[in-house]
Amino acid sequence: MKFSNETRIENLKKMQNELLDVLVIGGGITGAGITLDAQERGLQVGVLEMRDFASGTSSRSTKLVHGGLRYLKQFEVKVVQEVGQERAIVYENAPHVTTPLWMVLPFYKGGTFGSFTTAIGLEMYDHLAKVKKDERRYMLKPERAVEKEPYLKKTGLKGAGVYVEYRTDDARLTIEVLKKAAEKGAYIANYVKVEKFIYDLDGKVKGVHFHNELTGETGSIYAKKIVNASGPWVDELRELDQSKKGKTMHLTKGVHLVIDESKFPISNAIYFDTPFNDNRMMFAIPREGKTYIGTTDTNYKGDPKEPGVTLADVEYILAAANQMFDIPPIQVEDVESSWSGVRPLIHEEGKDPSEISRKDEIFHSASGLFTIAGGKLTGYRKMSEKVVDQVLLELSIEEGMAYRKSATEHLLLSGGDVGGGDYFNKFVIEKIEVGEHLGIDLDSAKALVHRYGSNVDAVYSYLNASKDSQLEPIDYMMLHYGLEHEMVLKPIDYLLRRSSQLLFDIEHAKAVKELIVTEMADYYGWDEATQIAYLADIDHQITASTVFH
Repeated sequence: MKFSNETRIENLKKMQNELLDVLVIGGGITGAGITLDAQERGLQVGVLEMRDFASGTSSRSTKLVHGGLRYLKQFEVKVVQEVGQERAIVYENAPHVTTPLWMVLPFYKGGTFGSFTTAIGLEMYDHLAKVKKDERRYMLKPERAVEKEPYLKKTGLKGAGVYVEYRTDDARLTIEVLKKAAEKGAYIANYVKVEKFIYDLDGKVKGVHFHNELTGETGSIYAKKIVNASGPWVDELRELDQSKKGKTMHLTKGVHLVIDESKFPISNAIYFDTPFNDNRMMFAIPREGKTYIGTTDTNYKGDPKEPGVTLADVEYILAAANQMFDIPPIQVEDVESSWSGVRPLIHEEGKDPSEISRKDEIFHSASGLFTIAGGKLTGYRKMSEKVVDQVLLELSIEEGMAYRKSATEHLLLSGGDVGGGDYFNKFVIEKIEVGEHLGIDLDSAKALVHRYGSNVDAVYSYLNASKDSQLEPIDYMMLHYGLEHEMVLKPIDYLLRRSSQLLFDIEHAKAVKELIVTEMADYYGWDEATQIAYLADIDHQITASTVFH
């Protein structure tokens, strides 16, 4: 199915010509989830995203679909129970973007966790999250812990707990949800900003004025219900609606660093106490020949679009890594790339950033505007379900619409039709063979299957056309699939969010950036000034993720 700029233009026309049942503002994971859930329940949904999909918080997480073990420390049992159980659902619906991995939780003399508390905590975690038998936790004595992960610091080590978490690609998870919603008939458009709400004579919100950020076009869209799912920007929209009262958003910043595995050669994902007695924990996670580590958790008051990474952020994370792992000290210059994002939490007076609850909450203003705030990536589906439940309840009362329960628990996402999680490895082997038969090397074919799942045949279909391009075949295939099936409108959409090259293969991204811009210029008919501007965008992103002050 096409999901391109042409689709976007058509969708904007349709949204202006029809009265939507629901208009969702925000194309991050929460907005995507709401769109899919509502569309699947028979509502006609439109979604507007002011930048690219997942360009805010939803591409800047720790990239884990995880149960939030640390929330047990804060006695948030319900949060752990809900998101813990969601992990398996996300995995079954999209095994290609969700990978189970064993997480090692070492405990040290004087640390937050001890042998007893770790064992009890992990047992509770397994129970609450309904973990599968073969993924249940086990405990290791110090010498066995070092056998499992030789780079753990040995001084003061009292043992480790080992349990399963799920690594994901947050931006790709978001796009796969949106593609599925589009397949179901949702009208979706990125780079369209909501500038104003439209109200009826009773003061009820009935539409929005929008600005097309690419063309400058403006227009109006009307809907029976409007949902504000704009993450860090929810309070800005509540201000537009004059309904920012009571609880407000509290933004905290999280930073992650990417280091080559040669400098940070761990083979397991590690969840560890920071060695600063600040009650914080960090993840160090191997991925694609790199190790990424984070996160910080500091109050943030600036522009949520680009929170930035400071030298102080980098030094804090590296100090933690260098004290916790038995490796030659990692230097600032060893950091290949980084990312930062803000968490849109619900403000709680007097609490430190790490102590603020990750629970979600729905606000319903006097005008009828629904706002969803807080929450975690892992819990996106349940959050979406709660929002659509409320929206549909109102529509059933006001419009006599049939009330239907959510049907997303077993709904495969785009790319997820691989026979289920248990058969994914068999699927990967079969599709690698197809790729090799076409002349694609083993490693590239494997990476493509893992990235695109059951959409990989559509990606392979661009191989023949790649012969006329200066781009390497793999880049050509991924880019053109992105242009025609993933609404890639700017080079940064592809390099940062659809392919993750600017995060996990930055040298390659630097090498191909000009060719990518040229290829997209041919596709879209850009003039030279536009190409120069987009190259500057990429260079700005590279500087922001590699130069620290």
